[in-house]
Amino acid sequence: MKTILRTLSILSICICFSCSNANKNEKTIVKADTNSIKKTNVLIILTDQLRTQATGYGGDPNIKTPHIDKLASMSANFKNAVSGMPVCTPFKGSLITGQRPLTNGMFMNDVQLNTNAVSMGKIYTKAGYNTGFIGKWHMDGHGRLRFIPPGNRRQGFQFWKANECTHNYNGSVYFDNNDPTPKKWEGYDTFSQTDAAIDFMSAKKDDNNPFLLVLSWGTPHAPYHSAPKKYKDMFSPDSLELRPNIPKSMEKKVRKDLAGYYAHVTAIDDMIAKIMETLKKNNQLDNTIIVFTSDHGDLLGSHGAYKKQQPYDESIRTPMLFYIPESLGIKAGNRNAVFNSEDILPTLLGLSNMPIPESVEGINYTAYLEGKDDTVGKETIITCVQPFGQWNRPKRHGKEYRGLVTQKYTYVKDLEGPWLLFDNDADPYQMNNLVSNKKYTDIQADLESRLIKRLKANGDEFLPGAHYLEKWNIKVNEEGTVPYRHLN
Repeated sequence: MKTILRTLSILSICICFSCSNANKNEKTIVKADTNSIKKTNVLIILTDQLRTQATGYGGDPNIKTPHIDKLASMSANFKNAVSGMPVCTPFKGSLITGQRPLTNGMFMNDVQLNTNAVSMGKIYTKAGYNTGFIGKWHMDGHGRLRFIPPGNRRQGFQFWKANECTHNYNGSVYFDNNDPTPKKWEGYDTFSQTDAAIDFMSAKKDDNNPFLLVLSWGTPHAPYHSAPKKYKDMFSPDSLELRPNIPKSMEKKVRKDLAGYYAHVTAIDDMIAKIMETLKKNNQLDNTIIVFTSDHGDLLGSHGAYKKQQPYDESIRTPMLFYIPESLGIKAGNRNAVFNSEDILPTLLGLSNMPIPESVEGINYTAYLEGKDDTVGKETIITCVQPFGQWNRPKRHGKEYRGLVTQKYTYVKDLEGPWLLFDNDADPYQMNNLVSNKKYTDIQADLESRLIKRLKANGDEFLPGAHYLEKWNIKVNEEGTVPYRHLN
């Protein structure tokens, strides 16, 4: 890691970390900060497997999420946001580095992010922020219940109450800062993790330095039926209105699972209320950027499937709310730009008035949010590099794909050629595949051309998954999945 240069008269930040496995060399980036006002705090609230459609503001008729809806009304709402590779670890890698999965190698669950990565925690820590991470990490690759020691494996985050990965929400393990002894969150971990986040933020209310905190919940990811009874009692499976793209043969199972899923979401909604009230009480709300999002969605029976990875909207569409203090001069409201996972970090750096390292590949949407640049956000790429886990190849017929999502269309090809084409305005449930439809010949050709152009610009040759496994030396089992290994 190169030396951080600071002048004596004004704060200048020079960020030049050694790069990730992509072997990029960065140039020194220097930006003077002459603003004597305290920098704005940053709070990232990350859910796991929350699809945009499962919120009140997202149009779900079965659930009320008044507190998330209120946050949405106060925020810049990227209504066309997607998870570029809709699985946990790939999303987390993009969130932390601002890079696409084929650049940082995080295209499967349970692999390790390069400890030399130019990461969010390192950037904000070097800029003088108090940085913290609470909850599910899933970027260490040393087993899901192993202690992650202080240092580069924590990617620059200072405060730490986290664990690699667990979905045992009522017996959830975590590690407390430097203590290698595993502890358990009290009760339902979404609640106790929220309390830990509130304690962290409240302790910083009088600090001169700002904070960056990532609160990473495991819910509403399966198991669907483990929310507190109070929330489970709110939903009757028989009364739920199902999406029309769910096969009749799956309706009974889907109703039951949706009821549990909604229970988790409603619990999350209450935690949003608790967080917002705390920030108001502490006089921190007017000086805190809040990002509310998810790593991916959940098909929950749509298109006859469950969970994520697949390129349908229930899998790829995620909430992407940016609450931005009035002092930054950005209005709340819906935004049409197609926002992707790797765009979060550069946009936060832009809003924080901080330099963006050259390793970052995402788009800084600050000028767009300010109404100064409408050229961005017309399209973005979605990817499956190597199908695995819940969409593995031998049992679930998973396959590699590359796709282009625009503000109107979703176009996807696999290794054999065009696979899916949907007009999302005319067909919001994506039930009418328009590939090879003569009326859409010109549109498909245009989307194909744009997709190829984007892949070329990204250096993506779209090769079989085995090629990338070999390149990154990733070992998988017979289903093409990385085992939950336990390494020293």
